[in-house]
Amino acid sequence: MSESGALDVERIREDFPVLEREFDGTQLVYLDNAATTQTPEQVIDAISDYYREYNANVHRGLHHLSQEASIAYEQAHDRVAEFIGAAGREEIVFTKNTTESENLVAYAWGLRELGPDDTVVLTEMEHHASLVTWQQIADRTGAEVAYIRIDEDGRLDMDHAREVIDDDTAMLSAVHVSNTLGTINPVADLVDLAHDHDALAFIDGAQAVPNRPVDVEAIDADFYAFSGHKMAGPTGIGVLYGKRHLLDSMEPFLYGGDMIEKVTFEESRWNELPWKFEAGTPSIAQGIALAEACDYLDAIGMDRIARHENELAQYTLERFAEFEDIETFGPPAGEKRGGLVSFNLESVHAHDLSSILNDYAVAIRAGDHCTQPLHDKLGVAATARASFYVYNTREEIDVLVEAIDDARQLFG
Repeated sequence: MSESGALDVERIREDFPVLEREFDGTQLVYLDNAATTQTPEQVIDAISDYYREYNANVHRGLHHLSQEASIAYEQAHDRVAEFIGAAGREEIVFTKNTTESENLVAYAWGLRELGPDDTVVLTEMEHHASLVTWQQIADRTGAEVAYIRIDEDGRLDMDHAREVIDDDTAMLSAVHVSNTLGTINPVADLVDLAHDHDALAFIDGAQAVPNRPVDVEAIDADFYAFSGHKMAGPTGIGVLYGKRHLLDSMEPFLYGGDMIEKVTFEESRWNELPWKFEAGTPSIAQGIALAEACDYLDAIGMDRIARHENELAQYTLERFAEFEDIETFGPPAGEKRGGLVSFNLESVHAHDLSSILNDYAVAIRAGDHCTQPLHDKLGVAATARASFYVYNTREEIDVLVEAIDDARQLFG
C-alpha cells in the first residue's frame, strides 16, 4: 500500500513475473483478466513447495507426507471459508471451476427436485455455465426457464424480477458481476426475492470474489461459486459454497474414492461434508495454492482492489468517450462497475481488432465471452473486452487507446 491507501501497483507488479515479458521488444500489456488473471510468485511458490516437500495423496495414508498434505488441503478449505464468510469447511466444496460447481448443484439438486410445475429464473446476462446448464436440466425435468430482463444500460430490471420470481420459482441463478457488461447486480435483493417465494438462490461469483469483498452469509445465498484462476490462483480449482443443510440433503454428483464412508457389495454410505462431493484424488496443490491466493489478496485489501478496478474502468470509459466510433456496453461512466469494459470499434470486427492489438503486445478478449444470448440482445455478434486487475495501470490503458487508434487508421 501507499501512504494514501491506494494500491502500490508498481510494487505489486514485481510479484507477477509474466508481466515482464516482451514480444518483439514491446512490453506486454495484459488486459484479459476476466478470462484468467496472472499468478504471483507467492502462489507459484505454494505449488512448488507442495511438489518439492510433501507431495502425497490426501486422506489415504498414515505416513508423514500424506498427513502433511491432508492437513494443508483441509486447512485450505478453512481459509477459503474465512475468505468468503462461510461458517466452515463443511460448506466449501473444491471443484475444478465455476462451471463444475454449477453442474454439481444442477445435477445433484436439480434433477431430483425440479419438475414440470417448477421454474428456474436466470438473468439475460448469464454466462453459459449457468444458462446452458439450467436449460439442460429443465429439458430433463420438464421445468420452465424464465429470464429477468436488462435495461438499455445493462442493468437488471428489478421490477421485472419481482414479476418473474413467483411461487412457481424453485431456483434463481444469477451472476454477481457480469463478465460482459461489468454490471454489479444487487444479489442480496435477488436472494431475498427468491426466499420470499421459498425458492433457492445460486450466485455465480466468478467475476466478484476476485475483486471485491464477498460475504456469503450476508448475501444469504444458498449456493455461491467461483474459480481460482480468476483471483490470482491456479487453474483447475473452483469453489462451491453451499449452506450446510442443503449440502447434507443432496446426493453426490460424482462417485468413487474418498467420498465414501462405508462400501459393501450391496450398498455405499457417503463421507461427511465436504468430502462426499470430492470424489477421487482432488486438485491438492491447486487447493493449497488457492488458500495462498486468498492470503495474497487479503494482504492487499479487497476494498482497495474493488476501488482500483472501478477507477481503471472509469478511466477507460473516459478515454473511449473521446472517440465517436467506439461503442461501449454496460453501465455508463460514473456508476460503479466491475473492472472490465466491453466495446466495439466502428467498421472493425472485434476479432480483427484483437489480432491487431496483439501486434502491439496488448492482450484483450474478443468474441461473445460465453454470453451469446446477451450479445443477441445487444444486437452485436461479438465485442472486444478489456479487463483489469490489481497490477494494471492507467498507462496501460493509454497504450490500449493508442493501439486502437492505429487500428482505426489501418482500417480507415
